[in-house]
Amino acid sequence: MKLLGLLLVLSFAVTGCQLNEKQLSEALKKNPALITDAIKANPSEFIEALNEAVKSAQSGQAEKRKNDEKKQLEDSFNNPLLAKIRTDEMFRGDKSAPITLIEYSDFECPYCKRGYQTVMDLMKKYKSKIRFVYKHLPLSFHPNAMPASQYYEALRLQKEDLAAKFHDELYENQGKIKQGEKFFKAVAKKIGANMKKLAKDKDSQKVKDRIEQDLAEAKKFGFNGTPGFLLNGIPVRGAYPASHFDGLIDELKKRGKVKF
Repeated sequence: MKLLGLLLVLSFAVTGCQLNEKQLSEALKKNPALITDAIKANPSEFIEALNEAVKSAQSGQAEKRKNDEKKQLEDSFNNPLLAKIRTDEMFRGDKSAPITLIEYSDFECPYCKRGYQTVMDLMKKYKSKIRFVYKHLPLSFHPNAMPASQYYEALRLQKEDLAAKFHDELYENQGKIKQGEKFFKAVAKKIGANMKKLAKDKDSQKVKDRIEQDLAEAKKFGFNGTPGFLLNGIPVRGAYPASHFDGLIDELKKRGKVKF
């Protein structure tokens, strides 16, 4: 309708007569050249009006997006997503902490390295008030992501501390992940893993099933990219800084959903 109105104004300059919108529509169908003639006759006015229309549309879209995000966030506080906490789930931090941060991640994703830094910042700030769970979302176009996840899970079967050290080493030296298993084995040796058991377990069905569980859960929650987080069930999609999570935690406290 805005464009039609613009053409209506421009047609006045070309034809010198006033048409209503219906008449203009019919005229344009019969003679499409009216549009180009109007633009040629009033180029600067057309560009100015078009720019204003674009700005108006962008402003409207931004406002709608803001309102949609606000509504989605409100829905998340009222109806948090419930991730499965398995009986052998690996927690970093106090297992009874009031804040649960779950990450669905890909060892090879550069944005997940930012996510790693955010997690470390939050763990340092909230100390015993937060517990962290790492879940897998290796993306198909990262060839070393799935093998890295398999090494992580195989190490977890040996000792949780080994998996945690492996996790940190990979994100601290993410550029070396392109070396693949050569790098993974070097890290495993460095942290003191049982290499024979690791070689057996990394390709086991138990390890593969564990990763598939995480993939299925991530898909259920609509996490198609990495990293994705759940903070007490509130989804955060992307590598946001720690301050973003601080805001969510403050809101949870205001609503009485966490206490510390």
